[in-house]
Amino acid sequence: MKAVLEFLTELRQNNNREWFTANRSRYETCRDKFLFITEVLINEIRKFDPEVPAMDPKDCLFRINRDVRFSADKSPYKTNFGSYISRGGKKSVRAGYYFHVDPQGSFAGGGIYMPAPDVLKALRTAIYEHPEDYLTIVNDPGFRRYFSEFSSEMLKTAPKGFPADFEYIELLRRKSYSFGTEIDREALLRGDFVEKLVDAFRELYKMNHFLNEALDNYL
Repeated sequence: MKAVLEFLTELRQNNNREWFTANRSRYETCRDKFLFITEVLINEIRKFDPEVPAMDPKDCLFRINRDVRFSADKSPYKTNFGSYISRGGKKSVRAGYYFHVDPQGSFAGGGIYMPAPDVLKALRTAIYEHPEDYLTIVNDPGFRRYFSEFSSEMLKTAPKGFPADFEYIELLRRKSYSFGTEIDREALLRGDFVEKLVDAFRELYKMNHFLNEALDNYL
């Protein structure tokens, strides 16, 4: 992983097509390394999450090219690698497992981040009808050992269609049901970091299962 971090650090300092073209072989080596780790994660996650199918890790890895059409920042490349493991791959609307490597801050996470309105309504409905189930997961010591809410964006008032006097209305005001845990550089460079990552994802499965059941039942 050291070579990956070094490449991304240099890419941040030289984010242009000329440098990238000259260092394409390094990029491809790093990409292959990340794809290998993604494949290992897929195989390990499938042992505890039956929803995750056997899949090509390329379907999980996000492109390094940035979409600059509507951005003031015209830098052509992302300076991170990220894979999203879920049924349907990186474009899935379902809860999954995300692994992000960036010299400026790496992390692991999952759940569902900033979903479309119909998906968000399904998640809120499930929590409204089964708040204790949701809270049991969020407050579980194993889950809390790794994960906290990834996004703090919330509505100012109760979402449309839900009673404002609901006991746990703050849960329904969230715009995301996503969770994350930071990974420091030292952890990335240790030989057991994939094993530790799998342990964290095993705890995350509890939440992903709840969220995906919400989509199955209410979407």
